[in-house]
Amino acid sequence: MIKMKTLLKGMGLASAMTLAISANHAMAATTFKLAHAAPESDLQQTMSVFFKKEVEARSNGDLKINIFPHGQLGTDAQMIEGNRVGIIDFSIVGLNNYSGLLPESAAFTLPFMFPDRKTAYKVLDGKVGQGVLNDMQKFGLKGLGYPENGYRNITNNRGPIREPGDVKGLQMRVNGSKALNDMFSILGANPTQIPVAELYTALETGVVDAQDHPIPVTLSFKFYEVQKYLSLTQHAYSPLVFTMNAKKFNKLSDAEKKIITDAAADAVAMQRKLSIEKEDKMIAELESHGMKVNRDVDSAAFRSAVKPVWDAFIKQYGDKMVNEILAASK
Repeated sequence: MIKMKTLLKGMGLASAMTLAISANHAMAATTFKLAHAAPESDLQQTMSVFFKKEVEARSNGDLKINIFPHGQLGTDAQMIEGNRVGIIDFSIVGLNNYSGLLPESAAFTLPFMFPDRKTAYKVLDGKVGQGVLNDMQKFGLKGLGYPENGYRNITNNRGPIREPGDVKGLQMRVNGSKALNDMFSILGANPTQIPVAELYTALETGVVDAQDHPIPVTLSFKFYEVQKYLSLTQHAYSPLVFTMNAKKFNKLSDAEKKIITDAAADAVAMQRKLSIEKEDKMIAELESHGMKVNRDVDSAAFRSAVKPVWDAFIKQYGDKMVNEILAASK
């Protein structure tokens, strides 16, 4: 009987120790918030889930990540500000939204800057792109990489867009990119800035009758329900930026910093790969939902028509960044 009591007592002590260790581990775990504007069906969410799983697995649960998709934590501008002050720990936001903080970065989103994805990746992952990520430190952000939004294409309810004149008169939703605002103004559209979270309703109610986004966004936001025509203009490459609050990154141990940066690099690579592999299927899905897809676009005419956008950018910000991008693209 004494031996049995001793055994039970020992088992109780072991259980208590296990609970204490588990409680200490739970208390030691650091939980981060990751925010982005896209729906859960979008590749931004796929990337976020991949990043979350990798970080949690590589840190043995010491680092945990909660994901807030679909603009739950605010507009792009609000997410950037939240990320800067530390209310949000990670954010995925279009590079064009950083033009207020880093005006020269708008050079990346000039119309027809990158002839193909391979060139865009080369520049973004090279010295020029990494220089922009490093500059984000000034604003309290740690740049982790450039996921892909993709090439922007025009959708509208009036008809196919084959040449510059077809854009004239469209009530065009635009994002915060001055270059794209200037582009659609030059082409004779009436650009209106509307946050992406409000765009579906704006299209549905006729506040605007056209918009431009990469294929994944057009699909995940279900713009096919309120837009009839998709024209593959591919008029600008649109990178995303994956960032972390710099103070919180700097407080991590060297091992934890490596986990974050390595997992981010792997997540960006995975998301880009999926973006390429799925694009044709996404276009086919948009067609299955009734969108009329036009591939007959006079790209040369568009390039010529929007050249003044480049001239205006260079006049305002100089040609340093433009020339660096062009040099790195060769």
